[in-house]
Amino acid sequence: TQLQLSPAHPNPFTSWTVISFALPSPGPVNLVVFDVAGRRVRTLVAGDLPAGQQRIVWDGSSDGGRTVAPGLYLIQLESSGQRLTRKALCMR
Repeated sequence: TQLQLSPAHPNPFTSWTVISFALPSPGPVNLVVFDVAGRRVRTLVAGDLPAGQQRIVWDGSSDGGRTVAPGLYLIQLESSGQRLTRKALCMR
């Protein structure tokens, strides 16, 4: 089994989107949202998670609690030495 990151759903989204991923083994996970310029917008997970299916809801806000602007965002999952990225489109 390898690391999996499913497309965000719904996508495009207006107020929230669900990010689903699967971990082949327990361990440290980083799940971060970036804008298209590569700036970190929101850290959704930074810590250890068990193996298996995971679901995280992103409410379209930044780490500071501000609502993000409409546009394209990159959702990046890192775990077990692997990195996967998916796109999510926010349409307010």
